[in-house]
Parts: sequence; structure tokens; C-alpha cells
Amino acid sequence: MLGKAKTLGEFIIENQSAFKYTSGELSRLINSIRLAAKVVNHDVNKAGLVDIIGAHGDKNIQGEDQQKLDVYANDIFIQTLKNRNIVCGIASEEEDDFISINSQDENNQNKYVVLIDPLDGSSNIDVNVSVGTIFSIYRRVTPVGTPVTIEDFLQKGEAQVAAGYVIYGTSTMIVYTTGHGVNGFTLNPAIGTFYLSHPDMQFSEDGQIYSVNEGNYVHFPQGIKNYIKYCQMEEGNRPYTSRYIGSLVSDFHRNMIKGGIYIYPQTAKDPNGKLRLLYECNPMAFIAEQANGKASDGFNRIMDIEPTELHQRVPFICGSKNMVEKAEEFMRQQ
Repeated sequence: MLGKAKTLGEFIIENQSAFKYTSGELSRLINSIRLAAKVVNHDVNKAGLVDIIGAHGDKNIQGEDQQKLDVYANDIFIQTLKNRNIVCGIASEEEDDFISINSQDENNQNKYVVLIDPLDGSSNIDVNVSVGTIFSIYRRVTPVGTPVTIEDFLQKGEAQVAAGYVIYGTSTMIVYTTGHGVNGFTLNPAIGTFYLSHPDMQFSEDGQIYSVNEGNYVHFPQGIKNYIKYCQMEEGNRPYTSRYIGSLVSDFHRNMIKGGIYIYPQTAKDPNGKLRLLYECNPMAFIAEQANGKASDGFNRIMDIEPTELHQRVPFICGSKNMVEKAEEFMRQQ
């Protein structure tokens, strides 16, 4: 079967003309993410055999303890993108500020910036649970050939030209969109090639899974508490099943395949929510909408939010359209 399946490289080439910018730069950029993902996957799979699990000893800009694999994955993605000279700027969840690339080179005509969460859910590495990488790609808004500025990164999610994630689980997959649907590619580790395994991925309009950390229930807004109670009521196709991994990529991926909703609301401790708009919510929202799903902060479309800072946090509700709309209904009634 693998002999007949389309590779990620073939898919990129065949679909390059569907992208409104045809320079080939975006295709090379996605290929570089593919390469970095294979390197990170190789080391994720060695966790426990070499000294790459546990805390690194430093904290990131959000004050969170960095895991060794956070730092490693961050370095791999940044160096791969830098070495291929295909982006003019990078922003990472693990870095305090954005990185300007070849800013002194007058011949630098690169047009794209990448925002990345190098290893989402990295605390799960120690217990052998799936983790992932999330990426978001924009065209710069400042003049080509000049150093990038914060303006190039603080763009609405609506402006994304591509977004995707890599999931390192029982198999390793790249799932991405360029605004023409969502497709998933599974790595064959024997030969190091990604094959199209999940074409035209879609959320069902309704689902039966809700994913939320109910340990924080007492701190949730009343609308979310009411929605959770709704999910637990025996009526129609309910009660729904509760499934929560604690890795956004893994929870999102399962819900897209099986139908469900992911909820990370604001709490008394985190009144603005905890997930990052630029590195997590915008790319996942783009994928969700391209897969017939929906993403909201409880009141507003995620991709309409105007970013004000690199590490901005927002509440996040994402998944099957009817489930998200029902959660929004409860939020409006609170």
C-alpha cells in the first residue's frame, strides 16, 4: 500500500499551483519543517535511553519550567529554518523575543515568518505520552529586504498562509493546511518518508467527546461549568465521553478524527486563559476551520482576535462546529 501512496514531497509539488503565491518558497519552508520534525521524532523516540527527559533547569518567558526536549526541539527547528535561508524571521514559544534572520543582507528576499511551539505537551515525555509541534506561517507585512519587526508577527490568525502540527505518538504524523483543506501524512520510519494517510480531514459537525481538565472545574466560568453539566446529562446522544490527554496536539487530533470539543477556558488563576494565541490557538483554529470545525474564545472567532504581544494568552474552545456553538451559547447565558 505504501508503494502506491503519495509522499508529502509529491503532494507539496502537485499542490503548489493551488497556493496564490507561486515562488516555491512556501513549499521549501514546509519541506524544512518536515526535515526538522524527523530529527525531533528520532530523539523523542529515544527518550529514556539517553539524557533528554526531565527539566532543563531554566524557565521560559512565561515562567514555566523548560524540559530538556523543549530546548532541544526549539534548537532543531530554529537551526533548520535558519540553515535553509527560507524565512526572514522566527518567533518561538520558548524564546523571549522574535529572531530576525539575515537582517543585514540586502539580498535577503525571504517573505515568510514562522511562529512555532517546538514541543507542545513536553511534560508528557517522561511518561511516554504523545506530544507534538505546532507551526504557523505568515507573509511578512514590512518591506522585503528590511529587518523584520514585531508587526510581522502580530498578525490576526486570518492572515495565516499555512499552519500545521506534528504529532509524535504511536506513529508520527504531519497535519497541515495552506487554506485548501487539511491533509495528514504518516511517517514510515523504515525509510524516513511521510505518506499521505489522511486526505481531506474533517471534523464531524457533532461529536461525543469533550476534552477539558475537570480538575480546574471550580475555577471555570459559570458558562463552562454549565456546558460540562450539559455534556454529562443523559439526553439524546449524551452523556458525552470525557477524554483529556493534556497535550493540545493529541487532544485536537483525536477530536478531529472522532468528533469532539477541546476546552481550555479562563480560570480564576489565569483570567486570560493559558494557551498562546500566536503559537497554539491561531494555527489550530486555522486547521479546525479548514476541516469544517470552529474555534472560539467563548464569544469571538479566534482568528479575528488582534494580537497585542508575542506571548499573548486567550481562552480556547475548538472542535466540532455544533459543540463549539453550544458552548458559546452557555457562555453568553452565564
